[in-house]
Amino acid sequence: MKKKTALQFAILCGVPLVMVLGNSMLIPVFPQMKQAMGLTQFQVGLIVTFFSVPAGILIPFAGLLSDRYGRKVIMVPALFIYGLGGLICGFSALFMEEPYSLLLAGRVVQGAGAGGTYQLAMALTGDTFQSSERTKALGLLEASNGLGKVLSPILGSLIALLSWYAPFFAYGLLAFPIALGVWFLVPEMQGKHTCESLQEYWRKLKEVFKEKGRLLLASYLVGMVALFLLFGVLSYISDILESTYNVYGLKKGFVLAIPVFSMALTSYLSGQFLSDKQFLWKPIIVGGMFTTAVTLGLLPLFTSLKPHMATLFLTGVSIGILLPPINSLITGATSTDRRGMITCLYGTVRFFGVAIGPPSFGLAAGLGTWAMFLGCACIAATTAIIAAVSITPPRPSE
Repeated sequence: MKKKTALQFAILCGVPLVMVLGNSMLIPVFPQMKQAMGLTQFQVGLIVTFFSVPAGILIPFAGLLSDRYGRKVIMVPALFIYGLGGLICGFSALFMEEPYSLLLAGRVVQGAGAGGTYQLAMALTGDTFQSSERTKALGLLEASNGLGKVLSPILGSLIALLSWYAPFFAYGLLAFPIALGVWFLVPEMQGKHTCESLQEYWRKLKEVFKEKGRLLLASYLVGMVALFLLFGVLSYISDILESTYNVYGLKKGFVLAIPVFSMALTSYLSGQFLSDKQFLWKPIIVGGMFTTAVTLGLLPLFTSLKPHMATLFLTGVSIGILLPPINSLITGATSTDRRGMITCLYGTVRFFGVAIGPPSFGLAAGLGTWAMFLGCACIAATTAIIAAVSITPPRPSE
């Protein structure tokens, strides 16, 4: 990349980085929130759900509007709304004795803003880069997303030394400058937006799914399951690090960063290596899901921290390696004027995966560790089989 293009792309990479903090930065603070507000583990999980569900619902509409009016005109206001939601949460905790209800409302606002961020950054990247360069760029974007996941538990633990609600204020401080950077410094292709009626738009969208629905739905499933398992496991581990292993504070943040670091690094390497090797995409996706199933199935065997985290490191690797080819399959499945909607539907299912992960694991923990993780292994293995049957990568010429 040229120096100017690298700067613009670096700003664009800040979008997924700040967006992913929306949930990941709070995970190490869950036990403090639970104690400060007198919540159950399920109620704590809803702090993730109330963010992720509105984001997932609004993502397709953000995609539709971005196809018609442009990526930036949707993305930049969304970043400001995202930061505002975080401030609502922070001030509710600062000034109210029982802030839980208003905090959840703030998370809804924040989630609404998140609905117009990362997926549109993916779409804008797909508009700008072509063929092998697109896969490399999307790998960097996914790595930036992963880097946010790596930094977020450390940042969350560090900022929470001030107060359990201090991380909420960080969202505005990060989102507002990135929004301004995207608006003033990141270019956007002109003349590529659709101007047809909504009826015509939906008709052509149906044609995309009629032609490539099997590929897209299987790819959506893989992305959703991967994020469901990752965030479910992280919320569970956040709790047992304190209750079982007596790991607290900043040290806990570094321990939680281990699986997401392996995921981020592998996403970057996978995007670089697989950019021009479409014939490897399917075996990588299927193999990554099967490896995820194996590592999760092995977790209940370990009772000490080091083998536990080593296994989760491998889980991060297996998830990280499959995300860039999945992203490339989805962004390359259609033309520019449909890419925003197709990509944002992918974002919707990813957010729903994140939304149901923590509360699902909170409920499943009552069944016992073996039942919970063997169930997760079965979900991952079933997803791998569906991917093996349904995903067909494009030919190099495509």
